[in-house]
Amino acid sequence: GLSLPKDTLRCVGYHGFCFHSKSCPEPFAAFGTCSRRQKTCCIDTTSNFHTCQDEGGHCVPPQIKCLQEQVGLCPRRGWKCCTEV
Repeated sequence: GLSLPKDTLRCVGYHGFCFHSKSCPEPFAAFGTCSRRQKTCCIDTTSNFHTCQDEGGHCVPPQIKCLQEQVGLCPRRGWKCCTEV
């Protein structure tokens, strides 16, 4: 695959882009860092990729079972977004 830093790959995996600036242009929202913290990972807020909390859920580690999983971004890799735990 691509030999990019893990945080950059995660950003791309969330349909984000890595910007040089600390703030993201509209309609993007900051979602962590990329390129070993040299850039800001910005997610397109107009897509279906909302953060988990925006959708009324909460992020849980992978070992916790969700009764109801939902779409939403969690800042930690592998965590999932649940409405009911």
